[in-house]
Amino acid sequence: MLPPREEFCPAAAGQFMTAILTIANQKGGVGKTTTAINLAAAIAQRKKKTLLIDLDPQSNTSITFFDLADVQASMFDVLGDHRAEMAGVIKPTKDPFLFVAPARLALAKLEQQLSGQFDAPFKLKDALAPVLKDYDYIVIDTPPALGILTVNAMVASTHLLVPIQAAYFAIEGTDDLLETYERIRARPNPALKVLGVVITLYDKRTNISRDTHEQIRSVFGSVLFKTRIGKNVRLEESPAYKETIMTFAPKSPGAKDYGKLALEVIQRVEEDRIARHAEDAA
Repeated sequence: MLPPREEFCPAAAGQFMTAILTIANQKGGVGKTTTAINLAAAIAQRKKKTLLIDLDPQSNTSITFFDLADVQASMFDVLGDHRAEMAGVIKPTKDPFLFVAPARLALAKLEQQLSGQFDAPFKLKDALAPVLKDYDYIVIDTPPALGILTVNAMVASTHLLVPIQAAYFAIEGTDDLLETYERIRARPNPALKVLGVVITLYDKRTNISRDTHEQIRSVFGSVLFKTRIGKNVRLEESPAYKETIMTFAPKSPGAKDYGKLALEVIQRVEEDRIARHAEDAA
């Protein structure tokens, strides 16, 4: 049983100007990439300059926006062999407030390449430093694993957001994720906080979804976002047209869900900024 959000996410010293959100769950098929893409797009629609970073070697986030044949430099070039600076891989999108740092399959080599390097967990944090001032929000999509890529994301981030599917065994494996979170808070990034847990793929017509929602709420309490992301065909279709749900079907239930989630995320981030400022002033 997790403590309430205000206890689970104690204010940490040090203000942050840019909110950096890692979207993580080592369990596959929970809507993690869908959440990263569409949450970033919904935040950008609020006129917050937003950078979406693809750290998943499957590159599904990147494919949503670009033809990978046109991607000359990717996150592997930044984190792996350092052939590119962060600013050099960031690409604009149709939304003037949304930018993407793409990935390619080569990113899968990074786990082995960084093995044994003492600064391996800090590669992304160091790479982001020169561009932080350019963005209000940075959203990081991670692979369904707790390897070096996910660790890099969490070390570089101010907040962790966990998507959980409304299905049986939904909470299975979250203990490992939260254990990794606590280890990262203990040393490399004590300012990291759990911003919240969001239920995805929710179908209000089924008993399974309703029962799972109650189970997740009983475990996570106020850490759970009020917004639930419902199952929606348009959400599944939009990547094929290289669009986010916010432009592909702006009046669809999926777009409305992510719009509401973005408002909740922004509100919690602002509350956290105030809390950190108060602690710094104390």
